[in-house]
Amino acid sequence: MKDARILKRERFTPLTYALLAAALLLTMIFCVCVGSVRISFSDTVTVIWRALWGQPIPQGTAKNIILNVRLPRVLCVTLSGAALSLCGAAMQGLLRNPLADGSTMGVSSGAALGAVIAMAAGFTLPGSNYGGVMVTAMAFAFGSLVLILSLAFALDRSLATNSIILIGVIFTMFISSVISLIITFASDHTRSLAFWTLGSFSGVNYTQAGLLFLALAVCGGVIIGHSRELNAFAIGEDNARHIGVNVKRVKLVILIAVSMLIGVCVSVSGTVSFVGLVMPHIARMLVGPNHKRLLPASLFSGAIFLLLADLTARTLVSPIELSIGVVTSIVGAVAFVIIFYRTRKAG
Repeated sequence: MKDARILKRERFTPLTYALLAAALLLTMIFCVCVGSVRISFSDTVTVIWRALWGQPIPQGTAKNIILNVRLPRVLCVTLSGAALSLCGAAMQGLLRNPLADGSTMGVSSGAALGAVIAMAAGFTLPGSNYGGVMVTAMAFAFGSLVLILSLAFALDRSLATNSIILIGVIFTMFISSVISLIITFASDHTRSLAFWTLGSFSGVNYTQAGLLFLALAVCGGVIIGHSRELNAFAIGEDNARHIGVNVKRVKLVILIAVSMLIGVCVSVSGTVSFVGLVMPHIARMLVGPNHKRLLPASLFSGAIFLLLADLTARTLVSPIELSIGVVTSIVGAVAFVIIFYRTRKAG
């Protein structure tokens, strides 16, 4: 009953979404403006606006930098941050555990393993230089999910939360060792693979942004469509069954959607930690625990956080670009300790 009372606490107003949307838009424009070459706000808006409507773009407005380098990167970062945060919020609601995330489940590690194998072997699809990496990452993410759920079912036929998380953590540790072994022997790709596994959006393009958008629209739509069921999980699986929720089916559908979405994100940027672990907690502070409002708020907060992290990674020690995973891990670890302490103290 305590969880049911918690769900009734609302801190949401329509103004919250408006502020989050405005903050996201301004952050995106700011990230396009700032870099090794500074571009004015007016020039940035002019180039993007004219490009959208097919109008001629004035000379001397850094058109190539804005449209060919920074804008596709900002779009990919925005979509990846939104997707990872949404997946984290869904996993935390599904498993009723503040530490739940795609990485905790082992899905991110499985996707990273598939991508590393494809990159080391030079596997590509006809007409696409990175399609092979994306397809392999998605396949391994889904395969990892099936393996983890199969092992959890063999140990506990009720698919209890603790069993899934325990196996996911063990699986993640094992896969990390396998990835390190592959990188060690892939001498021709060692440097690029090592940097990629820590997270990087360098060299992304509009096609990858389009694929991220498509994956977020489909898989994210499935996750948000199960907001009611996630709210039911907050009062316990047994109670959810009593009010008509098909617990096993909902778990499988959400886990599959999460695995596919994480697989696409990992294939584009590598492993980016802590976004899905920390940002849902921030969103929960803003709008409350109701998943009908929490999931959309997680999209905005995750996108803003990853945009600022990517901006820091490429400008902090310019012209050297840091791995975005390093930035998110440092900031995310500190933020999560603070959030976890405050949650425990309040509870």
